[in-house]
Amino acid sequence: MPEVNWTDTEEIAIRLLEAHPDVDPLTVRFTDLHRWVMELDGFAGDAKESNEKKLEAIQMAWYEEWQEENG
Repeated sequence: MPEVNWTDTEEIAIRLLEAHPDVDPLTVRFTDLHRWVMELDGFAGDAKESNEKKLEAIQMAWYEEWQEENG
């Protein structure tokens, strides 16, 4: 599995959907989202490089993927 970083929003969203298929992304706090991203297989980003803007972009991309799966 290729490595991903904070800017790989779409790939992170897909991996989060696979890891947490029953979770509505809009219910996830940024502190939990940060931890879940850091725990993803192949995630190579530095925890300190995260910020609210990046987390929000990941959350929205994840939400779009989740909506497609859950109609």
